[in-house]
Amino acid sequence: MNESDEVDILLVEDNQDDLEMALRALSKANLADRIQIARDGVEAVDYMFCHGAYAKRNPACAPKLVLLDLKLPKMDGMEVLKLIKGDARTR
Repeated sequence: MNESDEVDILLVEDNQDDLEMALRALSKANLADRIQIARDGVEAVDYMFCHGAYAKRNPACAPKLVLLDLKLPKMDGMEVLKLIKGDARTR
């Protein structure tokens, strides 16, 4: 496993102000070392399941935590959550 592939937190947020606030809070709590940001539901699903731009990502390096906005463009957070919970690899 390549350390640069490891992501502890997947932060899915489309609002820049909310994103910055979450990043500040995570940084203040010393949890901001390895964060991947997704700006919409499709990007989050692509990241989680190694599709599209993330096809070369190591699927064994799944995030330990997903912070998921529910109101997202392209695919809402509830749809993303349903896909994550419906797959044995990410359940």
